[in-house]
Amino acid sequence: MTPHASRLPSVDIARGVALIGMVVFHFTFDLEMFGHLAPGTITNPYWSGFARLVAGSFVFLAGLSLILAHSDGFRARAFWRGTGLVALAALAVTVATYIAMPHMFVFFGILHIIALSRVLGLAFLRVPVWGLVTCGALVWALPYLLQFEAFNARALAWIGFAETLPLSMDLEPIFPWFGPFLLGMAAAHLLRPWLGRWRSEGGAMGRALAFAGRHSLPIYLVHQPLLIGAMWVFAQL
Repeated sequence: MTPHASRLPSVDIARGVALIGMVVFHFTFDLEMFGHLAPGTITNPYWSGFARLVAGSFVFLAGLSLILAHSDGFRARAFWRGTGLVALAALAVTVATYIAMPHMFVFFGILHIIALSRVLGLAFLRVPVWGLVTCGALVWALPYLLQFEAFNARALAWIGFAETLPLSMDLEPIFPWFGPFLLGMAAAHLLRPWLGRWRSEGGAMGRALAFAGRHSLPIYLVHQPLLIGAMWVFAQL
């Protein structure tokens, strides 16, 4: 979900597929919120697992894109511009959700973890694949092994060691979610030769997915207001 991260068609198409999964999950969330699905639908194992898969794919692709974008040297201006855009979008999501639903606002969601992971990822740009995989696995596993009551409050829950996570519409703490970012960085090193050879977007479907992937940040920001607005209109009818 990082703007200007990589213009390789394969990465844009993968991000476009992830966007479809995101829209499907949020549409299901909205159906439940408006009473069209049974309460607890999105918290059943299937939908919660699907949500984790979708979120993880965005974080993974962000890590992959970081390596691809700076494989020929660190491009500071492009990096800070892209990271700044994601951070501003994250702040906008926090403000908007706090106004709309203060009891479950997004204080550290998918955009927050991607923005912070991009900054943290700078320390891993020259780490070899085995180191990235090891660190990624550790970051992913630690919050399932170590949990502390002191991390339950929102002020610390974004780190990821809470025994009970505070209520939020979208919460992806550093631990474990920086893990798939590091794994994406490792995958970039392994897949870079193959990704570089795939230069075609394919047919109409591939072009549509690649277009969506190139504009994933604005699509992320507008899709929920559009879905909720359309569902509200439908409810009135």
